[in-house]
Amino acid sequence: MSTIEERTLARVALTWLTEPGTRSVHRLVARLGPVAALDLLLDGGAPDEKLRSAVAARAAAGDARAVAAEAVARTERLGARLVTPEDEEWPAQLADLGRMRLTDAYRKVDVETAPPLCFWVRGSWPLAEALDRSVAVVGARAATGYGTHVATEIGYGLADRGWTIVSGGAFGVDAAAHRGALNAGGLTVAVLACGVDRPYPMGNAALFERIADTGLLVSEWPPGADPLRPRFLIRNRVIAAGTAGTVVVEASARSGATQTARRALAIGRPAMAVPGPVTSAMSVGTHELLREYPKARLVTGVAHVLEEVGRIGYDLAPPARGPERPRDRLDDEATQVLEAMPRRGAVGVERLAARAGVTLRTALRKLSMLEELTLVVRRDDGYALAPPGTSAPAAADTSAPAPPEAGGPAAADTGARGAAGEGTPP
Repeated sequence: MSTIEERTLARVALTWLTEPGTRSVHRLVARLGPVAALDLLLDGGAPDEKLRSAVAARAAAGDARAVAAEAVARTERLGARLVTPEDEEWPAQLADLGRMRLTDAYRKVDVETAPPLCFWVRGSWPLAEALDRSVAVVGARAATGYGTHVATEIGYGLADRGWTIVSGGAFGVDAAAHRGALNAGGLTVAVLACGVDRPYPMGNAALFERIADTGLLVSEWPPGADPLRPRFLIRNRVIAAGTAGTVVVEASARSGATQTARRALAIGRPAMAVPGPVTSAMSVGTHELLREYPKARLVTGVAHVLEEVGRIGYDLAPPARGPERPRDRLDDEATQVLEAMPRRGAVGVERLAARAGVTLRTALRKLSMLEELTLVVRRDDGYALAPPGTSAPAAADTSAPAPPEAGGPAAADTGARGAAGEGTPP
């Protein structure tokens, strides 16, 4: 029986021989185990011609086991660690990638969406714990000021409520979401398309160091691996499957961010999109996502996101409301009396009751309440409307239930920061 070290080494070698996500390799590992699967591939026993050719080409560049051993040693020198499905910190939800089937899939990155074989991780948090309550916030690299603001607010607000923010570490929306979480003192995870020792883009090197100090840097590629164009799209399936839902803040018509949302929908995860100006090229992708996929939800802030990914019955977003006014506290009879008041001058109680269509006793009772709310004033010749600008007391018995607290998600949580990878390096 192979040891844990042998199995780990075999998974690293398989990752080097074939790009992550290859379904036939994942099936071999599931059936034979990583060590036997590696032996089979190196002996030319790949189940299809394409895979045999790919393995032969890569094996010609070096010995797979020696390359894997060097990658493991480099990982240790870096202070990172390897995480495999045999480890306690492996996120179980990634198994859902095994059932991902994308419609109209013909490109390799859309077909080969199997679960990862292993991860390289920098940071002290256990990976499964970090992803247990997590939300992906992704979007355009070329984010507008609006997109950066919204991504920052969402990143901050979710992190402040104990959720992990997951994104791709790119410029724009990804970076804003990461920074929002960090500014809230929360946890954030960057899923990279290169080695965890390769800050890409270089302009975010300081951000990656902050994330490694307090959160996690995660990659399916060994240290030193280059950020090749297809790897951004391969990486996006992990962001979609590792989180409880994906929020797209801004996205162009051709965007890796909307691709991440489509992968989330394909495995039954919530996919959300923040609307933007119809005149903005960076809102085309989010609007098309909402148009094309009925299950995608429009969100305007943290409260809406929590309603999609939070606990049933605990995280419902309050309805959006304007500021509460004294008139909002009135029941039907009090409203009738108030509307019957003359715009100018005073009116006697009996005449007012007749105009309002209520009994004299009801009119007196409601006038007392309206006076307490400073909506009317008593004069020698009857009652009159209170002068404009008169403020009502903080609380009053209105004989009608007060509406829920004002200030829905559109008012309180319209923002967010961060950008998720657009799918390709610039």
